[in-house]
Amino acid sequence: MKVLLINGSPKEKGNTFQALSEVAQTLNAEGIETEIVSIGKKAVQGCIACGMCGRTGKCTFNDDLYCKIWRTVKDGIDGLVIGSPVYYGGPNGSLCALLDRVFYSLGADLKFKPAASVVVCRRGGASASFDRLNKYFTIMNMPVVSSQYWNMVYGQTPGQVALDEEGMQTMRTLARNMAWMIKKLDDHPELEQPVWTNFIR
Repeated sequence: MKVLLINGSPKEKGNTFQALSEVAQTLNAEGIETEIVSIGKKAVQGCIACGMCGRTGKCTFNDDLYCKIWRTVKDGIDGLVIGSPVYYGGPNGSLCALLDRVFYSLGADLKFKPAASVVVCRRGGASASFDRLNKYFTIMNMPVVSSQYWNMVYGQTPGQVALDEEGMQTMRTLARNMAWMIKKLDDHPELEQPVWTNFIR
């Protein structure tokens, strides 16, 4: 069993990484392998709606970051956690650019995999960022893993999230709930053939 954690902060070892590490360590203690992939500081290509992924199963842009996540998902994961700092009341734009491509091209592979988002902020915008990231899961038939509170941790300078005791406990509870869900989900429901409704004809 394996969970992929995506660190959506350009600061590879910052507060978002620390929050995700708390999740990862608890998952490891539950017998689940983890891998944290950081988006880094390079510019991230967004989706251009070319439709190539629908024909080939892979994004037309073959940058290293996307290919790393694509291979990891294709090799087989059992759960997904996405972490982001809060920028202007929302997740990091580079992360969303990446996720648009990942979810368009790997939707079939992510279906029914338990998922969760984690957000880190100094003060405000955590709820809006949390909601934005969860939308990726709820459109892809992915069970959303809950915790004892919304998955948010507070801190500004690197290391401050460790002082948010409730936030870090929320990370550990999230990990235990995800481990429990992964171990219990042996089967999934049959889905109806999708129906598309267009409001403008």
